[in-house]
Amino acid sequence: MLKIRNVNTYYGAIHAIHDIDVEVNEGEIVSVIGANGAGKSTLMKTIMGIVKPKTGTVEFMGEDITSASTAKIVKNGIVYVPEGRYIFPDLSVADNLMMGAYSQRFSAKELNDLMEEMYEMFPRLRERKKQLGGTLSGGEQQMLAIARGMMSRPKLIMFDEPSLGLAPIIVSEVFDTILKIKEEMQIPIVLVEQNAYKALSISNRCYILENGKVTLSGESAKLINDDNVRKAYLAG
Repeated sequence: MLKIRNVNTYYGAIHAIHDIDVEVNEGEIVSVIGANGAGKSTLMKTIMGIVKPKTGTVEFMGEDITSASTAKIVKNGIVYVPEGRYIFPDLSVADNLMMGAYSQRFSAKELNDLMEEMYEMFPRLRERKKQLGGTLSGGEQQMLAIARGMMSRPKLIMFDEPSLGLAPIIVSEVFDTILKIKEEMQIPIVLVEQNAYKALSISNRCYILENGKVTLSGESAKLINDDNVRKAYLAG
């Protein structure tokens, strides 16, 4: 579905990612792990057109989207749930969800059905649908950010550090939800995550970034047992 080829992205004179090759296929979770500053978020922003690569191509479902606007990329079916959640704090939970569908043209019934689907997946959001987003707990805001992303019926969804700042029990809930999206809704996922063990545990394949370069990639089940990966990212 998604093919990134020989991508180089810069921030001014800083070469942030180097000759990146990444693929995401139907029906899989692909994780991207690495230390702070490794280039993980830059890769996500390059895919979304937030920053443009100096060289290389990004293809989605056979279409070159390298130069496409972020709005067009979202309309084509890629949704990005960014690090830090970025919900609308002064809007209600229901209005936050409505904003997630803004890029698509849905009938009133389709929109209502989508809202109901999200409330079934996230019962706490139903309980708090009239509550302002900014008054939710961190875990609830993360659930809202995920649900808002799902409101456009994406063909592919990307999560950037979804466990950041959350209590362990909430982290488990978030990862269960991500797995559910892949298994029940058949939506492929790109998962950028510093919790390497969790990322490798639920993903099919993984790319490891160091200093803006892919240094290792392969099946997650094999990488989780690799001695070098364990020492570098899994605390032994």
